[in-house]
Amino acid sequence: MKNFTSLTLLCLIAGAAIAQQPGATPSKNTNPVSKSRILQVDSAVVTKHSVTIKGKAVPYTATAGSMPIWDDDGRPVAGVFYTYYERDDVSDRASRPLVISFNGGPGTPSVWMEIGYTGPRRLNTDNEGYPVQPYGIEDNNNSILDVADIVYIDPVNTGYSRIVDKETAGTKFFGVNEDIKYLAEWINTFVTRKNRWASPKFLIGESYGTTRASGLALELQDAQWMYLNGVILVSPTDLGIERNGPVQAALKLPYFAATAWYHGMLAPDLQQKELTTFLPEVENFTINELIPALSRGGFIDSTQRNAIAAKMAKYSGISEKVILGNNLNVSYDLFWKELLRDKGFTVGRLDSRYRGIDRQAYGDSPDYNAELTAWLHEFTPAMQIYLRNDLNYKTDLKYNMFGNVWPWDNKNDHTGENLRQAIAENPYLHLLIQSGYFDGACDYFNAKYSLWQLDPSGRLKDRLKWEGYKSGHMLYLRKEDLATATENLRKFIQESIPKAGTPAKY
Repeated sequence: MKNFTSLTLLCLIAGAAIAQQPGATPSKNTNPVSKSRILQVDSAVVTKHSVTIKGKAVPYTATAGSMPIWDDDGRPVAGVFYTYYERDDVSDRASRPLVISFNGGPGTPSVWMEIGYTGPRRLNTDNEGYPVQPYGIEDNNNSILDVADIVYIDPVNTGYSRIVDKETAGTKFFGVNEDIKYLAEWINTFVTRKNRWASPKFLIGESYGTTRASGLALELQDAQWMYLNGVILVSPTDLGIERNGPVQAALKLPYFAATAWYHGMLAPDLQQKELTTFLPEVENFTINELIPALSRGGFIDSTQRNAIAAKMAKYSGISEKVILGNNLNVSYDLFWKELLRDKGFTVGRLDSRYRGIDRQAYGDSPDYNAELTAWLHEFTPAMQIYLRNDLNYKTDLKYNMFGNVWPWDNKNDHTGENLRQAIAENPYLHLLIQSGYFDGACDYFNAKYSLWQLDPSGRLKDRLKWEGYKSGHMLYLRKEDLATATENLRKFIQESIPKAGTPAKY
């Protein structure tokens, strides 16, 4: 990879970590990134690079910087950090797709997909995604930069993004609908500044970022008059779609089964099956037998209760005694603790391929999330190295891998319905969902259920698609899945752009 260190520096300073008073003189510093913990809310550093993708050299410009969020009087109240990758050898920017990328938390930046999945540089890992030393960054030969430009956005208090006005409360930003509203305004400004209104546009979100992207699809249409070609949900949340009672209790089982299969905890007749051949059997049992059984509660016939428990034990790898003792409703926490208890391990939440070791075998939940510890182990140094050495963004401001966004207002989450409405309003708009079979935080079968509920009429389903991968929450960390998933993103982007002149109509 070529990194030309004689860099162009852009300095459009409109504020600092403590907002400038009206009429104040902007800083004279020609380097927008200073040796301080003060955020320059309207500044950027530009660098030139090249990466080989699918055997072809792709030259590109990277911009790392911050743009403001304004109040009603036009004063900057926060700075949102972003990194923007634009392919250089493009003659027609109007037809070049733009991908707008978020991660989740809701208190995490876009580091995970930027240097793990779609960006031009990727952190060093082994083939399954586990940390290795020395830490660092390498070219991502699977990046989607060959087919689309990408902007990665860090919401307020994540990454380098900060509130810069002491009088502005976090409640302006920290909530389902507040988050969507201010980010839609920010995206409008970004698209306008970068002259990308003509470009086909896509949102991609991971984890809580799927809640964000689903809500933004409608907010951008209805409040910013910006229409998308596609929304990609990676490891989606429940999107505010109701699934209480028996449905909520039952939908966990296919994920339990996938995890038990991975760890070799099933009977030989099931263990020898290919995962994607085995899981439909569990899914059918869940829908056709388990939900009706749970609906009867304590009044289910004891013979039927025992038969259901026996099947659940067969599929989940945990004992009938535990299942019966929990009234056929085993919690996620208990499953993570119980599955490998006799072997002295717990399994991870976000990726159940990972194993942890607790202080004691007893208890009903793990001491820590084994996978998250591993990810912070590898992503944190890699991102620090990348920002400073590759992107030349040098600051003493702390990069928040997890920022304080609490209390977060979760009320009135209708993002699933918002997404459905956006798709119905816009005949161009397509949806792709990608899930990891071993993800216990946003499990794959709940993602399927959300997909089914997004289209109760059945009239939109030709534009809705779900894909599964033999990974966890960050399905791209496994290199085999990285190659497949990014190729599927390319296809989705290309197939979601209509032929020139095709009208958006039913």
